[in-house]
Amino acid sequence: MAVVMENRCQVFGKDGGTYALVMQLARTATISIGRLGPVTFKVGYYVYTGSAFGPGGLAARIGHHLKHSKKCHWHIDYLRRFAEVNEIWYTTHPDRVECRWAKILHDTRGASLICPGFGASDCRCSAHLFHFTRKPGVRTFRIKVETPVLCKGMKA
Repeated sequence: MAVVMENRCQVFGKDGGTYALVMQLARTATISIGRLGPVTFKVGYYVYTGSAFGPGGLAARIGHHLKHSKKCHWHIDYLRRFAEVNEIWYTTHPDRVECRWAKILHDTRGASLICPGFGASDCRCSAHLFHFTRKPGVRTFRIKVETPVLCKGMKA
């Protein structure tokens, strides 16, 4: 399983960059999210933005998010225990654009904020996680951002 995961993540490379996890939650779940406490997540799609500029770059960070970690380090780790990743949008642009992406997602038609502060403990954004009843499209997102965005489907 670890080899399969490693091979799936090689496409992202060791360069740093910004990513968005597009996830689907099949059942409503109340999840305790670290210091944020219990949060009820509705059925639907969630998009989470993050950046990966440390060792191993995008491949290492996305690889972490694709595993179901026993120990939760980031807010997203708690939700990932329940939600499946459908797609990953990403760029290797050298600037940290995760907050810009979060703002664009916040302003996207159909987006709602389920948990203020989720994923945004080190910035002033309202959150880095947004809920959609329908899966948001990468095409529309690409039009709104100023950096190239690639998309990798995660269905087996």
